[in-house]
Amino acid sequence: MSPASRSTPARLTATATVKLPRYILVGLSLVYILAGLFLRDPWKTDDVVGVATMLTALQEGSRAWLLPQVGHLAYAQDGPLITWVGAISVWLLAPLMGEIPAARVPNILWFGLTAWSLWYGTYLLGRRKEAQPLALPFGGEPTVRDYGRMLADASLLLLIATAGILWRTHETSEVPAIMAFQALAYYALARMLDKPALGATVLGLALAAAFLTRAWPGALPILIAIPLAFQPHSALWAARRWLMWPLLLALTLVLLWWLPASQEGDYWMRSWRQWNESVFGLPTLRDIGRTLRDLPWFLWPTWPLAFLALWRWRNWIAAPHILLPGALMAGVLLVLPFMQQPSEPEFILLVVPCAVLAAFALPTLRRGVINTLDWFAVMCFSLTLATVWLGWVALHFGVPPKIAHNIARQTAGFEPSISWLATLLALGVTAAWFALVSWRLRTRPAALWRGTVLSACGLGATWLLLVLLWMPPVDYARSYRAVSTELAQAIQTHRQPGECVRGLSLGSGQRASFLVFDKLSFTYDSRCTLVLQQTSREALRDGTAAHSDNPVVLWEGARRADRHEVFRLLRLPSAR
Repeated sequence: MSPASRSTPARLTATATVKLPRYILVGLSLVYILAGLFLRDPWKTDDVVGVATMLTALQEGSRAWLLPQVGHLAYAQDGPLITWVGAISVWLLAPLMGEIPAARVPNILWFGLTAWSLWYGTYLLGRRKEAQPLALPFGGEPTVRDYGRMLADASLLLLIATAGILWRTHETSEVPAIMAFQALAYYALARMLDKPALGATVLGLALAAAFLTRAWPGALPILIAIPLAFQPHSALWAARRWLMWPLLLALTLVLLWWLPASQEGDYWMRSWRQWNESVFGLPTLRDIGRTLRDLPWFLWPTWPLAFLALWRWRNWIAAPHILLPGALMAGVLLVLPFMQQPSEPEFILLVVPCAVLAAFALPTLRRGVINTLDWFAVMCFSLTLATVWLGWVALHFGVPPKIAHNIARQTAGFEPSISWLATLLALGVTAAWFALVSWRLRTRPAALWRGTVLSACGLGATWLLLVLLWMPPVDYARSYRAVSTELAQAIQTHRQPGECVRGLSLGSGQRASFLVFDKLSFTYDSRCTLVLQQTSREALRDGTAAHSDNPVVLWEGARRADRHEVFRLLRLPSAR
């Protein structure tokens, strides 16, 4: 069937593409990324490890820049790019705002790059002839510009409304960065349709950045998507002569790191290759079940709309607005079955293509279906806001008692106190949400972006309430600051001049926390007579935590909210 004879599934009038005010889109994006990014401690594992590699690079110099480390621990996972960007941010901004806040500034860059690439790539595809809605008999269909802008706005709002990325975009790790570079690759493919030289160059940069951010698990899905997008029936086929340039550019940029890194750290590179290999393999039935359970929640609410778009536009599957996001989605779905334990760092590569496809599903929906989705968003997020408030009442006033008891178990030792400023702001956020719901009830707007605004604002309001009302108890339960301070004082009291401290069974998240909070670094030197041991309360009770050299226990501590983990500072009778 020729393109001219196909009947497009999109049905839309000009009133449905009325412009969403820019201050709403920009303001919502800024509130989304800034809320919860600062004024809290980094939490284990990925969040605090990211900060620790940045600080180690600044403290240790060139080797730690090439080969990310957490103190003396070679952190041979992912790639060095977020360490480079974060360390530069800390170097520039730490005198103004402190090390931990400065390390989080790149998250604004990653989210901004994701938002810009997603919006502009969708805008380019939405203006193409293949994506246009059906022309109406007496006119009244939207202009090409308005239609493309509406789709771009919807894709960004759907990204913000995606539940699974809410915490991850605020985490100092490789996860928000890899999503940004996949979004950049999406924009590059869309740009190659009209400016192949520019698009190919950006694609090479995006592919190299993805590899330097998350190695093969991050770059391989994008690499697989490229030939899928350049099939003979695709509009990109005309730009195929540019295809080698992004691959050569990416290879060159990667080798600029790979070659000196291989010369500098043979052990690190071997460990890094082993980590890459360990990610891939056949998953167990349990892992498959966990993925099938977690992935729908992570991608909610975009994945049903994404699959609906593939069905509604099935006769246009080779059109760029379906093929390009579809190829990126297929690249991830082809890799996931061959990953041993896929989780959120892998799932996040589905967020951008799902948001794009979901946006293109909206013009194909009937008005009654769209209204149903609107009311679902209203009910769902009104319930989540009520749940946040209910938990806050239970925390501070003890009612309902069962909920209060469960919260107390998770925050043992925490003494709650009401911040009236935070409470007033939370009340303002709640009032703003119900004002938005009232606007939806009173005006019954025809704009197609109304449902995506409701979903994005609902999730944003929920996140703001969590930040305003729940950050102190969550920070208390997940931060290592207090136990790190106690440990630093114990080491200062008991360490003799010239004595080193060795870590025993310390996890990477714990090592990173002690380094970030109190600049404590633990060697692997077996000659050290001072040892920090990480164990469990169960091991202490049954005697399996005892050291073979019968050491003297100088200090013992733990996070009060943790019912299992324990740290002990030991002195061995002699060097081993």
